[in-house]
Amino acid sequence: MSPTTRRVFQALLYEAIAIAVVGPVLSVAFDKSPTSTFGLAFVLSSIALTWNYAFNWLFERWESRQSVRGRSFVRRLAHGAGFEGGLVILLLPVMSLWLDISPTAALVANLGLLAFFFFYAIAFTWCFDRVFGLPASAQADAADRP
Repeated sequence: MSPTTRRVFQALLYEAIAIAVVGPVLSVAFDKSPTSTFGLAFVLSSIALTWNYAFNWLFERWESRQSVRGRSFVRRLAHGAGFEGGLVILLLPVMSLWLDISPTAALVANLGLLAFFFFYAIAFTWCFDRVFGLPASAQADAADRP
């Protein structure tokens, strides 16, 4: 599988499973119809994908102007905090309006989603790599193998 095909397939599969899990959970948690919460999960997923692209473009643009190159732990931490913080800001009003809940309740729900996605991302990536193999960028060169 080409690197581009792999990335697109991985992102679509990741989001499809996330929607399949988050939709019913939101339905039960907020006593809303599954149709509504699946719609919300799809909208949230679409926002997250769009934000991911936009944020990484902005971050890489900022990063290219820095005198110190590379991705230190601090820079990676800033990247993660910036992405997740921006996503929370974008998702709060959508969740609040869609579910007809207070912004505070939407924040609590959003924090729950962030916790879920932290563990889900790790588990999904591990499973995906086990089923489809590691991408070329993560494979050891033949000379490096024992």
